[in-house]
Amino acid sequence: MSGEPQENAVVEIIGADATGAALILCEHAAHDIPARYGGLGLTPEAATSHAAWDPGARDLAQYLAGYLDGTLIAATVSRLVYDCNRPPEAASAMPEKSELIDVPGNANLTDAQRAERTETVYRPFCAAVAGAIAARQHRSQPTAIITVHSFTPVYYGETRETEIGVLHDTDTALADAILHSAAKVAHRTIHRNQPYGPEDGVTHSLRIHGMAHGLANVMIEVRNDLLKTPEDVARMGDELCAMIAPALIHLGLQTQGARHA
Repeated sequence: MSGEPQENAVVEIIGADATGAALILCEHAAHDIPARYGGLGLTPEAATSHAAWDPGARDLAQYLAGYLDGTLIAATVSRLVYDCNRPPEAASAMPEKSELIDVPGNANLTDAQRAERTETVYRPFCAAVAGAIAARQHRSQPTAIITVHSFTPVYYGETRETEIGVLHDTDTALADAILHSAAKVAHRTIHRNQPYGPEDGVTHSLRIHGMAHGLANVMIEVRNDLLKTPEDVARMGDELCAMIAPALIHLGLQTQGARHA
């Protein structure tokens, strides 16, 4: 994969000069809570739980970027500080509760406190994505937005059957092309717009980074019990690329198959 890691306080960029079409976003890549937020009043267990980040998602996103010669942009701050897949006006951008976990540090936030998080976490992440898109447009590089997430196997006490979710908003082209190759990993339980869908507000990044720029876009959700080890991540990465690589070719965004970096 081309390019060296670049980091600042809230955004990590890997493969800025990659030549593949995949621009991979990982909004929930980390559980870090900057000291100025006092741990949000969370217990140590809650602060590292799936409520605070998407376990395995960053490793998977990096694997996909390497395989597809793509660029990875990852948020390095917990989604409980600010969820970069939500607009500033959404209550879920800085949630007071996530599933069964209360977030005391998010209770009764003032407008100024919300604005500070928006300006120091969300805006820099969006600016990094916008910069990557602009650079790719400048060099006439085809681009597809692929956001990578993981989800908990049990939610509100209910076991989830889905192993891989392929999510989209009103632009279905890339999701359709990926699902067309689902038979290549027939042993997996793959669902469209599960365990979440547009009605749950999860397609914000697809809308503002993909659809608003006329770029093909898709959100990939993987059950996090399938991403526990590096071997798990590599296995899932290979399976996803068996669907994603031909989809990018089908849409005319790449002229050759996926390859390992």
